[in-house]
Amino acid sequence: MASREEQLGSAQKALQAGDFARGQSAEDLLQTDAGDGEALYIVAVAARYLERFEQTEAHLARLHAAMPEYGGAWQETGHLARAQGDTGRAIAAYARATRFNPALDASWRALAAIETARGNGAEAQVAQAQVRRIAALPRELVAVTHHLHERRILRAEEICRHFLRANPRNVEGMRLLAQIGIKLGILDDAEFLLESARAFEPDNIQVHLDYIDVLRRRQKFDRAREEAEALHARDRANPLFQSHLAIESMQTGDYDRAFELFDAVLDRLPGDIATLTSKGHALKTTGAQEEAVASYRAAVAAKPDHGDAWYALANLKTYSFTDDEIVVMRERATREDLAFMDRVHLSFALGKALEDRKGYGDSFGFYETGNALKRAQTRYSPDAMSQELALQKEVCTRELFAKLEGAGDPSPDPIFILGLPRAGSTLLEQILASHSQVDGTLELPNILALAHRLRGRKAGQSRYPEVLHELSDGQLSKFGRQFIEDTRIHRQGAPFFIDKMPNNFRHIGLIHLILPNAKIIDARRDPMDCCFSGFKQLFAEGQEFTYGLAEVGRYYADYVDLMDHWDAVLPGKVLRVRHEDVLDDLDGQVRRMLDHCGLEFEDACLDFHKTDRAVRTASSEQVRQPINRKGQGAWKPYEPWLGNLRDALGPLAT
Repeated sequence: MASREEQLGSAQKALQAGDFARGQSAEDLLQTDAGDGEALYIVAVAARYLERFEQTEAHLARLHAAMPEYGGAWQETGHLARAQGDTGRAIAAYARATRFNPALDASWRALAAIETARGNGAEAQVAQAQVRRIAALPRELVAVTHHLHERRILRAEEICRHFLRANPRNVEGMRLLAQIGIKLGILDDAEFLLESARAFEPDNIQVHLDYIDVLRRRQKFDRAREEAEALHARDRANPLFQSHLAIESMQTGDYDRAFELFDAVLDRLPGDIATLTSKGHALKTTGAQEEAVASYRAAVAAKPDHGDAWYALANLKTYSFTDDEIVVMRERATREDLAFMDRVHLSFALGKALEDRKGYGDSFGFYETGNALKRAQTRYSPDAMSQELALQKEVCTRELFAKLEGAGDPSPDPIFILGLPRAGSTLLEQILASHSQVDGTLELPNILALAHRLRGRKAGQSRYPEVLHELSDGQLSKFGRQFIEDTRIHRQGAPFFIDKMPNNFRHIGLIHLILPNAKIIDARRDPMDCCFSGFKQLFAEGQEFTYGLAEVGRYYADYVDLMDHWDAVLPGKVLRVRHEDVLDDLDGQVRRMLDHCGLEFEDACLDFHKTDRAVRTASSEQVRQPINRKGQGAWKPYEPWLGNLRDALGPLAT
């Protein structure tokens, strides 16, 4: 029997030869996997050419569900609509296609033709300019763009590196490889590439914008702001440059400048939804909740299907939607032409709005819709994650730590708060950051970036964590020193500082080897509360395991298993702080944490909600209130729908 690859190859050759009936043979693969995106695409194309439009529509609906951001699928939807004479739908589909993959030449050509026929000269010229841009690109870079936007990242990297070996000063090639590096988390390479590209083409604005983006991702906020200042100096009235400088000013804590720039943009573009939403985020971060609400509401008034602002209101956790707002969100959520992320944002926002009204059945339905969309987008693999965590247990043994005892940088400065998101880590950070000797910072990416670098660069041949056995004392000390130096930018001068990246629990062995005197706190919460809270949360990036009940339950169980391992091989290294214990005995748990960190007791830690500092997580409003139990047991009204979560947690669920 032919393999899947052979069947796909045969069907693709049939399409290329114009034998569309034989091209539909890929339908056999759907018997095994109804969500096989490549097979769905082939049979949809074949059905359209055979003018079996109902079949085409059905295949494309399944393809959009399986791969919601696949540009080729939306291009095919445009072709179908055009064949059926539905010009408006065709334009919307082609627009989505080019948003998800800007190298789709056929979509740009179709848009140019449609807009020309409609007499829309300006729109036609924009599309024709994109056709010329793609035509001017080397064919290798067009292929890279296709692979990159269709999530075939490793293939994109392979082609791009090969191209750049022959064309080392090609700026677009460097820019694309930097984008690939960002996708893979190799931010240092991306920064170097963009810095070089900027030197080769100093007037290339897109390169400057990409460079600012990667500097921010590396949390080099001062550098990013300097770059944004330089762009702004080129044209102080340019709203795009003003917006970027506002965002970078916010990252460096200069909120006055940020608000000044946001307002300058809004003076010129009063209903600009992106600026209104960004300004709302800044206001929320500084604790100006009423002003944040006003900014978000202005954004949805300007564009009622702007999901980002609707979800921002829900994500305040303390905002109550009006009846009219719920009606608007419900109506917008049903629109066929709603953009993908607007649908995701509205689904999570409606889940929260209806939860507040105790409409738990409808609420769960919207949460499940939002999660299903994100699950299809991320393609998270629970098996791969379980294997990754199991490998930490296999490699990071007592023998490894005994062999390398005394290695690493001796600095006692870092306090790592880790665990799962929505487990109460922001509360613990706020408590400790209220101490005069401790700086609160951010969820710092440095440990995750180091782990990624240690994996090596060959696809499918990760050297981490096994490489830990090969590192010398000098290398471990260097990594520890580099962590201290690279994170200094986030500190305000206190002797100690907090890194609250939750995913660092996967790398406690690495942390101990490079920073043996660092303190580690495991923020743990009741499994059902923690997992369901994660399921209800739409994260800005990462945390893909939360977008399914079975997935988040399995991840929690794997996390507990790995933490048990760390307790066994590094006894006493990790202080476990249970959220429920903090609620029951704040004073006692505060003293436990301070003792673990070697700090004297200070009353300010009990009055944490009075501490004035920027908080950039979903719990920002909650930690500005006295201790409360509002989130405890929030899963119980949803119990009828949580069977998959209970099954995945197993004994932990009780």
